[in-house]
Amino acid sequence: MTKELVIVFVKNIKLGKVKTRLAKTIGNQAAFEVYTELVKVTEKATKNLPIDTHIYFSEAIVEDGWEHCKKAVQEGVDLGERMKNAFKKGFDAGYERIVLIGSDLPDINSNHIETGLQALNSNNVVFGPALDGGYYLVGFSKFHECVFQNKPWSQPHLLEVSLTELKQNNVSFTLLDTLNDIDTFDDLKASHFYTSNNKLKLRIQQLND
Repeated sequence: MTKELVIVFVKNIKLGKVKTRLAKTIGNQAAFEVYTELVKVTEKATKNLPIDTHIYFSEAIVEDGWEHCKKAVQEGVDLGERMKNAFKKGFDAGYERIVLIGSDLPDINSNHIETGLQALNSNNVVFGPALDGGYYLVGFSKFHECVFQNKPWSQPHLLEVSLTELKQNNVSFTLLDTLNDIDTFDDLKASHFYTSNNKLKLRIQQLND
C-alpha cells in the first residue's frame, strides 16, 4: 500500500448510456466509440504510476483492463455523494493523499495526476479545472466533505462555487492546468485527440453518412 491513491471514475460502456450530449449530434454508436477511446486514454495515463489505483465503475465491475487495480462500484444518489464515498473509503483505508479523475479527458496524462498529488504536500485541496467550468481532477490531503455537498453538478459555475466555499472556510487549495473534457461535438472537434485520429474521424463520418 502506498501513501497516495488515485481514484478513477468510469462509466460502464453501454450503447446509449455514455456521452449522451455528444450522442445528440453524432449518434449513440459514435458516442459509444468515442468514450471507449477516452477510457483507453485514461487507462494509459494511470498504467505506469507507482501509486495505488482504484477504479470505480458506474454500475458493475468489468474484469477486462485496468490490470493490478482494485475495482469497485460507485455508491450514492448523485455524483457528489459517489465521490464523497470513494474518498471516505480511501482515507479510512489509511491513504494520506488522494486524487480522483474522470474518464472523458482526451489530454489527461500521468503528469497531471502526479502534479496533483505533489500539490497536496502543501495544500488541503487541489482541483484540475475544466474548460466548461467544472473540474476534471479533485484531490485532498485533508478531507473536506463540503466540496461534495449542495453543489451545482454539471453547471458552468461548479468550480467557482467550490472555490468560494473553500476561501470562506480558510481551506488551502491550488489549481492545475485547465483541460477540456468531451461533452459535445464542439468539444470533440476542438481536441487534438480527435483531429489527430484519422481512424476515429473516418469512423464517425461513416456512422453519420
